[in-house]
Amino acid sequence: MKRVSFSVALAASVALALPVVAQTVAPKAFPKPLAEEPIPNVATLPEKYPASWIMVHDFNFMALADGRGSVVDVADPVNPLKGMVSIAQFGNVLLPKTKAEIYTAETYYTRLSRGERTDVITIWDKANLKPKGEIILPGGKRHQQVTYKNAFQFTNGEKWALISNFTPAQSVSVVDLEGRKVLSEIDLPGCSLIYPTGQRGFTTFCADSTFSTLQLGEDGKLVSTTTSKPILDIDKQPLFGMPAMVGQTAWFVSYYGVLKGFDLSGPVAKPLGKDFNVGTAEGASPEWRPGGWQVLASDAAGKLYVLMNPSGREGSHKDGGTEVWVFAPASKARTARIPVRGPVISIEVTREDKPRLVAARVDAVVDVYDAASGTFQHSLGNTVAFNPQTLSVID
Repeated sequence: MKRVSFSVALAASVALALPVVAQTVAPKAFPKPLAEEPIPNVATLPEKYPASWIMVHDFNFMALADGRGSVVDVADPVNPLKGMVSIAQFGNVLLPKTKAEIYTAETYYTRLSRGERTDVITIWDKANLKPKGEIILPGGKRHQQVTYKNAFQFTNGEKWALISNFTPAQSVSVVDLEGRKVLSEIDLPGCSLIYPTGQRGFTTFCADSTFSTLQLGEDGKLVSTTTSKPILDIDKQPLFGMPAMVGQTAWFVSYYGVLKGFDLSGPVAKPLGKDFNVGTAEGASPEWRPGGWQVLASDAAGKLYVLMNPSGREGSHKDGGTEVWVFAPASKARTARIPVRGPVISIEVTREDKPRLVAARVDAVVDVYDAASGTFQHSLGNTVAFNPQTLSVID
């Protein structure tokens, strides 16, 4: 005999006993269709970017073959990302003042991470961010490293580019940007990075505590080399590689907090001889030292901004900082301390009438402060870059 549970039987009997009531259901209201958009729909940027726009180099650590440069309006907390260009693997970006272009130094492989290698300088239109030309760099020599601004620089009134090579022998290629060709390659045994000097030259720092200034001829070939006496105490005061420029003076800061200036306006680089210490004494509590990646910036008035870390120790130079200290080089005086929502790894200051301090944090969030008062203005979130590594003013 088939058994039916009491609960099932009760539910069935109740259902049969209930009267059927007709229900009227109102028709569902659907939203109005969206307006049809033309495809493709690409906005055009101004050839002269506003002073609040900067370039954020997204190194993209989780996908190194797909680095990019983001054009970002730091004054816009709602829609800061205006566009981007590819910088590919371990690339560099260069922003001219004299042309409506952007230059990137990149490396590609035919099978993404393997295969035939091609090194190239790509020339981008500044308004539509489309590539408008390229210059092939022969030999597969382009220096690939976590991005340094001074591995790719201008000289000769921005007509030429200088690009660092590493095989691991070090050299610099001189590239004619207008003629779209490589002019020469200059060996730099024991020296690295590029600091434009004079009309048509550059300075490089060397492992023996000296620096050399190299001048080029009209054909782009080496004319002269001038090497200094040992002046950089690499063991006790190693310098961060990216200076802050005030006119044609390059200001560097050491791992321990010594600010050192070099006049790069003439045919040979000259130390200013006005070094001063911005950190606290070794062993102090707290021991303030510079820390981060791009730890030094300047504003249009010539003030220097240094990213500082209160937990100074051996190796802390890459840890990031929690305050930005502001200095007037002429008086060697600290004029402000700006607490940041750290840890921050890179800083830059815009050239607006009321400049902003831009701070890229280790969690990829980009924060914006009033550079004069230090007041936090807003955060751009972590939408403008996956790994904001270097920040550059766009003139």
